[in-house]
Amino acid sequence: MFSTINPKLSAALAAAIWGTTYIFVSTVLPHNPIFTGAVRALGGGLPLLLFYNELPPREWWGKVALLGTLNCGIVFAFLFIAAERLPGGVAGTLQSLGPIITVLIAWPLLGERPTLLRLTSVVLGAIGVMILLTGGRIVLDFIGAVAGLIAAVSLALGGVLLNRWGRPIPLLEFTAWQLVIGGIELAALAAFIGDVPASLDITSIAAYAYVALIGTSLAYALWFHGVDRAGAPAVAPFFLLIPMVAFALDAVIRGFVPTLVQSLGAAIVLGSLSINQWAGERTTRAAP
Repeated sequence: MFSTINPKLSAALAAAIWGTTYIFVSTVLPHNPIFTGAVRALGGGLPLLLFYNELPPREWWGKVALLGTLNCGIVFAFLFIAAERLPGGVAGTLQSLGPIITVLIAWPLLGERPTLLRLTSVVLGAIGVMILLTGGRIVLDFIGAVAGLIAAVSLALGGVLLNRWGRPIPLLEFTAWQLVIGGIELAALAAFIGDVPASLDITSIAAYAYVALIGTSLAYALWFHGVDRAGAPAVAPFFLLIPMVAFALDAVIRGFVPTLVQSLGAAIVLGSLSINQWAGERTTRAAP
């Protein structure tokens, strides 16, 4: 589908698109985070299955269900709670902690002892988050901050399990099934707790369509094109674009400009992510 697109450009576009979704949640969409997560997951996963509809083997269905819960169900629910309660750039920065948290989770589950550089990235990331959340004049919502961290931890755990188990079908198809499973879970939860908007106007419908079709289906397809052609280590640094785009849109549209101290905290988090990715590339090159 994207064979003519440069793989690194493809990954950069995907990350930039993901960065734009926060502004829709905070300014346009109804305040129903579970419903929004369900729409994003189902609206993003089902179109992908129209093109990539290979069914996982029967013995994998339990694992796919668990991965769908971790990588989509829990992540989308808490991610949209964070996006509603925090400025988009802050929520995006917390999301970018996923690769750093992975370092700690992979130690007991995969037996991958982190290098000094990766441990340094974890410490810096924690320091940066503390500065970002507590060092500004604008008081940030505690529930939103916790929700963002839960989303990052769940995504990291799902990624580690995926690394441990492997996958029986190509990654994009595997992701599409996880999206659908997570979407079904979120739709059931939204119906059970009544987290459903009373009505939707044209603007909200258009925003949902963007978040699902552009922010999920297209973005995932672009990202995995980059991963397949250039390799995960080569495109991982583009995760930095997510909070950068979100911060820029916050400043232009909502007038939220982070203080100097908060900017320093965000810069430390992004720097820790860069160290983490660089350390991973060094390990990959050193492996036989």
